[in-house]
This record gives sequence, C-alpha cells and structure tokens, in this order.
Amino acid sequence: MRIDIITLFPELLRSPFEESILKRAIKSKKAVINFHTLRDYAYNKNKQVDDYPFGGGAGMVMKIEPIDLCIRQLKKERTYDEVIYLTPDGEQLDQSISNNLSTKKNLIILCGHYKGVDQRVRDHLITREISIGDFVLSGGELAAAVLCDSIIRLIPGVLGDESSALTDSYQDGLLAPPIYTRPANYKGWEVPKILTSGNTPEIEKWRESQALEKTKKTRPDLMEDHG
Repeated sequence: MRIDIITLFPELLRSPFEESILKRAIKSKKAVINFHTLRDYAYNKNKQVDDYPFGGGAGMVMKIEPIDLCIRQLKKERTYDEVIYLTPDGEQLDQSISNNLSTKKNLIILCGHYKGVDQRVRDHLITREISIGDFVLSGGELAAAVLCDSIIRLIPGVLGDESSALTDSYQDGLLAPPIYTRPANYKGWEVPKILTSGNTPEIEKWRESQALEKTKKTRPDLMEDHG
C-alpha cells in the first residue's frame, strides 16, 4: 500500500511512522508513506497557502490552487483509490472504514488547517471525508497518523500474529473481552479459572459472553446488531 499525505507540517507526522508497527510495515515494504509539503506547490513567491474567507469572518482558509496542483501531480504518476480529507464534519472513523481502506492500493490524505479548505476542494477533488471524532484539532496531521495506523496494522503480514487484528474490539461489532497474562495470581488477584483450564470451546464461550457483557455496559449503542 502507498499513502501520500499532503501537509503543511510534515515534521509533525514523521515520528509516528518511525516506531513500532508502522516502522515495521515501512521497513518490510508492506506500506510506503510519502509526505508532500503543500507550500512547495504554492504559486506566489511567499509560498502562501491560505487567504481570507470571502464574505468576511474570523480565521483563514486553505487555498484551492496548491492543493489542486499537488493532487494533479500525484495523479499523473498513478491511480488513486481514494483522496481523503480529514475534517471534523466527515464520516466518523470506525473499524469497518479501516478494514475497507486497508484493502486499497493507493491513497491520498489531505491534512486540513486553519478554518479548513476552500469548499471547491471538497466538491471537486476529494472522494471521501473522514473524522476521527466529534472534536476539533489544530490540524489534520494527528488525525492522519491515527487513520494510517488503523489501516496499516490490518495489512496482511504487518502484525506478527495474523489473527491478532481479527480479535480486536469492533471487528465483530463488540468490544474485546478482558485479557490476562502471567502470573496467574498477583497479590491475590487471580485470573479467571476458565482461562487456565485448557478447555478451548468453553474459553471461547466465556470470551463471547464477556464481550457481550462489556459492550452492553460500556457501549450499549453497539448492541443493536446483537439483539
């Protein structure tokens, strides 16, 4: 998978891709990440990428010209499955979206700033708008890192255990059940006996019941699909 990230501040993005799972994915060439500094595509000598909004109002708006130029240049080199704009008013990111995007080959991600982008960018250049939650960040870079992490970890061969991602919260519409590791008894706090019994069918039943109970208690809105 190749992901091209258009940003005003590439340095904000570098460190998440230099550690842990994302670093491993890049090193193994399961994922290729490229940062494109938007100011490099600005027309004027001051490298201006923002301007005042028509009609007045507070804040600045990201200009359409450099964004269009950058996207057009990238599209000359390859075909993209999606051009994603990260915005608080986009569709809210969930596991199904990450699952879907993890099957794509080439993605462009545009990081917003200021009051956002010229609406014509959204109308004519973007194919999908995604939000990581009902809150506002100073820019789209942190959201881009979250989105990329949620996608890349699902690419076959990235995680050490291929089945690990399949048991994550939300994969089956439920929260994950409690998990434990050694020691089985710590300060008198014991691991549920069923987990050390070796009875795999009963362990799976226990995990399913715990997942249902946890979801019902913590995220009852997810229970609609589970009766």
